[in-house]
Amino acid sequence: MNKYAYIRVSSKDQNVSRQIEAMENVGILEKDMFIDKQSGKDFNREQYQLLLTKLQSGDELYVKSIDRFGRDYDEIQEQWRYLTKKVCIDIVVLDFPLLDTRNQVNGITGKFVSDLVLQILSYVAQVERENTKQRQAEGIRLAKERGVRLGRPPKPIPEDFEKIYKLWKENKISKRRGAQMLNTNHSTFSSWIRAYERNNEMNNENSVVKCE
Repeated sequence: MNKYAYIRVSSKDQNVSRQIEAMENVGILEKDMFIDKQSGKDFNREQYQLLLTKLQSGDELYVKSIDRFGRDYDEIQEQWRYLTKKVCIDIVVLDFPLLDTRNQVNGITGKFVSDLVLQILSYVAQVERENTKQRQAEGIRLAKERGVRLGRPPKPIPEDFEKIYKLWKENKISKRRGAQMLNTNHSTFSSWIRAYERNNEMNNENSVVKCE
């Protein structure tokens, strides 16, 4: 029976010393620690895949916390089942004693308890994702009702726009050519035209003198 550790941080500049120390405290040698410095969105990670080639039936795999193992609970459950049922190893999550497949609780195996806990965590994560989407949608709706402009601010109209606009208005150039001359794209040039013409209309309306 061999003991291995899997350690992960999300980026190369993050520190792994806390996780390494935790693994040393449970007697795992540095040569048996597999460290990835990348996102936990999936399990396509170099050191994790190397670890899979080392694991054999009866081995133990330690992780500091479940989010070090991964971020997607559906994928975590899939990997967990593969490791515990196909490869037949035990998994120990140091910060979460219920996720320790070696234990038995009132005669119930640790693997069964861990599976149940993971299903609950997956359900909670899914509910939280749905709640987050609902809060975001509600926030966007309220912002629109208050007149808040969402998305990127529009590019300001350049100083030489009016000259290019007149050439386009007189059918001397196409919209695409006008956009090229202003170092922008067709869509932005069209937006500038609409904004420019709208401002001109408003200015003309404001300049009209009403007779009494």
